[in-house]
Order: sequence, then structure tokens, then C-alpha cells
Amino acid sequence: MSSVPLLHELLEHPVVQAPMAGGGSTPELAAAVSEAGGLGFLAAGYKTPEAMYEEIKQLRRLTSRPFGVNLFMPQPSLADAGALALYREQLAGEAAWYETPLGETDHGTDDGFEAKLAILASDPVPVVSFTFGCPTPEVVGRLRALGTFTVVTATTVREALAVEEAGADAVALQGVEAGGHQGTHRDDPQVDGRGMGVGLLTLVAGAKEAVRLPLIAAGGLVRGGQIAAVLAAGAAAAQLGTAYLVCPESGASPLHKAALTDPVHAGTELTRAFSGRPARGLTNRFLREHGPYAPPAYPQVHHLTAGLRKAAARAEDPQGMALWAGQGHRMVRELPAGQLTEVLVAEVSVAREAFAGRAGGAAVAPLDGESGAAL
Repeated sequence: MSSVPLLHELLEHPVVQAPMAGGGSTPELAAAVSEAGGLGFLAAGYKTPEAMYEEIKQLRRLTSRPFGVNLFMPQPSLADAGALALYREQLAGEAAWYETPLGETDHGTDDGFEAKLAILASDPVPVVSFTFGCPTPEVVGRLRALGTFTVVTATTVREALAVEEAGADAVALQGVEAGGHQGTHRDDPQVDGRGMGVGLLTLVAGAKEAVRLPLIAAGGLVRGGQIAAVLAAGAAAAQLGTAYLVCPESGASPLHKAALTDPVHAGTELTRAFSGRPARGLTNRFLREHGPYAPPAYPQVHHLTAGLRKAAARAEDPQGMALWAGQGHRMVRELPAGQLTEVLVAEVSVAREAFAGRAGGAAVAPLDGESGAAL
């Protein structure tokens, strides 16, 4: 059995690049963050097992530093056929406008999980994280036996406790401020997404008292001062997605990158409009018109709207695109990923010194494992 590294052994600085499925994460982006001392991530979601493995090989050619791969957990079939048919009818006008057919919804709900897991077991990577549910202790144990560090997303303290019980090495706490999909373990059909979620600082504070696992804080973080705040609250590291979305190494479309700072988009909302699962994106026409009627049917709605989103991108129409973004999107900076990581680290240091000064020189929690705590 291989030994699993501690979190602070995997990254020089407490900065993790969030895995952004749908194109945002690339081998170049992950490599740049890892080379700068953070932890870069590939997103296996929506990719075939073969495409995932090809990206892993590309990333290994770009860096010898630790990196992670994120998997989507298989989803229960919650879709109501009648509600899905009604939503298909509602989107008929969009299909006509963009001159593209609506997608089929019978693609399955497991995202090739077992095949991807088999690849990661046969050719282990340093870190594997899971979203949209909690893996079984058997799955976690299989990876741990290979020396792979495991992380599971949680959006509540109860979910964090389930992650600890499963034997994972760390929990990624996702506050409601986060861009993209909420990584809830169960998508409650009774919740429309707009009133759900816990703020990040509250979530970190609650989880710090409830679990012994190292906490990776995620949700709306784009500046070093915010990272310092979650570290002071008890997190061991911070995970940033939207902040890295505008980097040149990101695979996000130019339209998406430009929209993040375009004043025409009045903030963000949680919506089911594009995928059937609550996800935070920039408020646009598609979200406003269809969000209230989208059924809780993931990934069926994702497949239904995939062609529309691609057609809108081809037409250079951001009003029809899924423009995932965290609440801090207006503060993003168009810097190379390595440089952005360095800037964030410098800002963390300045903020921590300021915190220490306000506390009259009182000690501030360490960035990694200097205190002897098992991160």
C-alpha cells in the first residue's frame, strides 16, 4: 500500500485551481498553476474516459508537479418524463431561432464513472476529487491504497460529515457564492436553486467544528485578501475557479471571458435553465426566460440544451450561453495563470500581516503544516 501525502505536501501555496467542466480547465491551465506552487486540476466531467486520459498525459508532459483530476459521481434518475417533455416544448422557439435541434436526453447518468475510475486506478494521479455526491469507502480506499489523495465536494456540514465517514483525505467546501454547479450530494427536486445554499465563511466555520479533515474553501474567491480570510476562518487552502477562467490558458470562450466584466450582465443567479441542476451563472436572457420553468432533471436538461448553447456561441450571442460565474466575477484579472497565482500568494501574505497587526501581533494560523497539524 502506498502512503498518501498530506495536503501541504501537494502544494507549496494554499491555492487550488478549481476543476471547471465544459472546457474551462485545460492541461495548460492546470500545469501553470501547479508550476507556480498551487494545485492545478483537470475536469473529467462531460469527457469520455479516453479524452480524460489524453489530457492527463498532456498535463504530465507539461509539469512534474502534483495535480488533480475531478470526477462527477453517478446521478440518480430524478427526471420526470412529463416535465422534461414540457421543457422541450418551451425550448422549441430557441431551437428555431438558433436553427439547431434540441438534444436527446437518453445519454445515461453515470458520466462514464466506472471507466474513468478504472483508468485512475491503473495509472494513478496525485489527487482525485469527486463532485455531485460522495463516493463509497470502498472507492476511496481503492484510491488511497494507490497513494492518491482524495477530496470530495460538500455544500453543507452534514455533507462534510459524510465525506469524513467515507474516509476521504479532505473536503472541498463549496459556498453558495460559487460559480457553476452546486456540488450538492443530492439535488432536491423541491428546491428551485434560488434560495438554497450556505455562505462560504459560515460553512467553513461550521465544518471546522464538526470534522477533522482539512478544509478547502471554494466560492466567490478571486483575491488574496479573500483567501486569507478563509484561511483565518479555518480552511487549509482556497479553491478558485472564476478567477482563473479569464486566464489565457483557460479553455473558456472569448465571449465568456469578456462577459465576466461586461456591465450589461446584472450579477449572477442560481438556475436550472441550462442543465437541470442548480448552477450559478451570469444573468442573461435565456436564464431569465427559462430558469423558472426548468425541471430538476440533471443531466437530461444539460444534454437537451447542449446544441442551443453551442449555437449561441457560434452566433456570438452571450444571451443564449451558460456563462458560469461566481459572485466575485467583476474582480477577475486577465493574467497568465502562473502570474495570477503568484499575485494571489503575495496578496495573502499582505493580508495576513494586516490581520496580525490588527490582532496586536497575535499569531495567525499557518499556511500549511508548520504547526504540526495534520493537513
